Amino acid sequence: TAHKICTDIRLLASRKEIEEPFEKSQIGSSAMAYKRNPMRSERVCSLARHLMGLMSNTLNTQSVQWMERTLDDSANRRITLAEAFLTADAVLTTLQNITEGLVVYPKVIERYIAQELPFMATENFIMEMVKAGGDRQECHEQIRVLSHQAGDVVKKEGKDNDLIERIRKCEYFAPIHSQIDNLMDAKTFVGRAPEQVTEFVVEEVDPVLKMYEGKLEGTVSLAV
Repeated sequence: TAHKICTDIRLLASRKEIEEPFEKSQIGSSAMAYKRNPMRSERVCSLARHLMGLMSNTLNTQSVQWMERTLDDSANRRITLAEAFLTADAVLTTLQNITEGLVVYPKVIERYIAQELPFMATENFIMEMVKAGGDRQECHEQIRVLSHQAGDVVKKEGKDNDLIERIRKCEYFAPIHSQIDNLMDAKTFVGRAPEQVTEFVVEEVDPVLKMYEGKLEGTVSLAV
C-alpha cells in the first residue's frame, strides 16, 4: 500500500500536480539545481520493496524446515525479524511525514483535465446525439475523425486540444451544440468516488483511529 501511494505521488509530482514536503535548503538533485525530486516517496518505495522481499525470505525458510523444525532458521530469523520491524517503522514514519506536508496544485490539475476532458467526453456526445435521433455508428465515425485530428494538433504541433472547437464548428453536431458545456462538466466523470471515499473513511478509517485515540498525536520530522 505504501509503495502504491508513493508511486502515485511520484507520477503526479512529475506532472507538477502535487509535491511532497520540500525543505527550504533541500537539494532536489545534485546534478540539476532546479529539480525537486520526491526523495521521501522514492525512499518509501525503496524500503517497501525491501520489506516485501523479506516476506519471501521467511516463506523460503519455512518451506525447507525438517519435520517439526531444524535450526538453520535461527540466524536468518534474527536478521529478518529485526529488519522487518525497522523497515516497516521507517516506511510508516516517512509516509506520515509526506502526508502531513503534501502540497496540491489545483490549477495544474485543472489544466491537465482541460486537456484530456474533451476526449473523455466523446462518449457523452455520442449518447446525446443518439438521443437526438442520430445514428450511433455515423456519430462514432464523426467523433473518431475529429478526435484524431485534434490528437495530431496536440502531439505533432504541440498545441492545445481543440476537439471542442472542431465539434462546435461541425454542422453534424448542431443538435447538441447547446449542450456541450454541460456534457463537459468534469464532476460528472467521477462516478461514486466522493461517496466511496466518505464510506471508507466512516466505516474503515474512523473506527481504527478511535481505537488509538490519544496515541497518534505528534508529527514526524525527517532530515533529507
